[in-house]
Amino acid sequence: GPTRKMPLTASAMDFFQLFVPDNVLKNMVVQTNMYAKKYQERFGSDDAWIDVTLTEMKAFLGYMISTSIHHCESVLSIWSSGFYSNKSIALIMTQSRFEKILKYFHVVAFRSSQTTHGLYKIQPFLDSLQNGFDSAFRPSQAQVLHEPLIDEDPVFIATCTERELRKRKKRKFSLWVRQCSSTGFICQIYVHLKEGSGADGLDALKNKPQLHSMVAKSLCQNASGKNYIIFTGPSITSLNLFEEFEKQGIYCCGLLSTRKSDCTGLPPSMLTNPETPQSRGQYRIRMKGNMSLICWYNKGHFRFLTNAYSPVQQGVIIKRKSGEIPCPLAVEAFAAHLSYICKYDDKYSKYFISHKPNKTWQQVFWFAISIAINNAYILYKMSEAYHVTRYSRAQFGERLVKELLGLEDTSPSH
Repeated sequence: GPTRKMPLTASAMDFFQLFVPDNVLKNMVVQTNMYAKKYQERFGSDDAWIDVTLTEMKAFLGYMISTSIHHCESVLSIWSSGFYSNKSIALIMTQSRFEKILKYFHVVAFRSSQTTHGLYKIQPFLDSLQNGFDSAFRPSQAQVLHEPLIDEDPVFIATCTERELRKRKKRKFSLWVRQCSSTGFICQIYVHLKEGSGADGLDALKNKPQLHSMVAKSLCQNASGKNYIIFTGPSITSLNLFEEFEKQGIYCCGLLSTRKSDCTGLPPSMLTNPETPQSRGQYRIRMKGNMSLICWYNKGHFRFLTNAYSPVQQGVIIKRKSGEIPCPLAVEAFAAHLSYICKYDDKYSKYFISHKPNKTWQQVFWFAISIAINNAYILYKMSEAYHVTRYSRAQFGERLVKELLGLEDTSPSH
């Protein structure tokens, strides 16, 4: 749960600023003004530009975040006379001023000579966000590694052609997270760029198990020695990775697929289905040290690799129609934790910012901001402030937008 107690009067902005504090926003102001100056030195002066202020930067973020609640086709719809116009917030800043800030907006204006990483333009922001996640929340023992579901803008999907949709889905990066499976709080983000050569580029993409193993190690670099149980999908599950994690005091439970998983070192007899028909709930086990490979039957064969649960401990899967189906405890735990993450995706994925810029670093930035707001809401729900106001996720987002735009006085939090 949360590591600090927030006051009863804490506002949506107070929770958001646990992850995106004023010093980070001030840095965005400085970097944006630096970039605007350099841009104009190179391409000619822009008489309509005046340096952005902290108040304007907050309003700029507020406008962008409003698209996560109303899902307008474009953030500029706020100033239009159409269905998605929003007169209550449109008066805070003119559309032309917003477009100027959008044109010059930067988190890191210039590449330093030592930088080779493709995300150098937002890496300091991602690092700061990670520090905020680590210091504000202590996760439960059970956590999940996965790619969160990111909803595409429903308006866009309804109106675009199939070709546009295919083009739109080809993002140049994939976003992975380590997530607390009892609260939904995202503890760590890892962004994998699909472009470029080297260990994390296209060459690694061709070797999917190697890539996913690298992603898992990056996501768990702060987890060693804490006795966490990490649940993984078939693309990450492998004997070598689980044995490596066990040496670091991290325990695992993963679904295994003969098609998607790296099955190196596993007994072939367990990877083929038996010829004799099996009844639901039957399972076979092979063990090596603490590691168990479970093959469980339920209208199909499901294989699990785990060193976190004893294979002889019994559990049940409850189905509406067929009632209880016996299974090892590892299977029950895996199903329970993954079903929670599916519920999280269903609830929170629709609150991702709709704005879809062309630049990869900006796409990652807005996804990261969306995750920070979802995390802020989870902390709010676990605080005493929630028992006073009881905002839904949509109401929390609307409050945050108004507070960023200066339409609501934020309660003093100190």
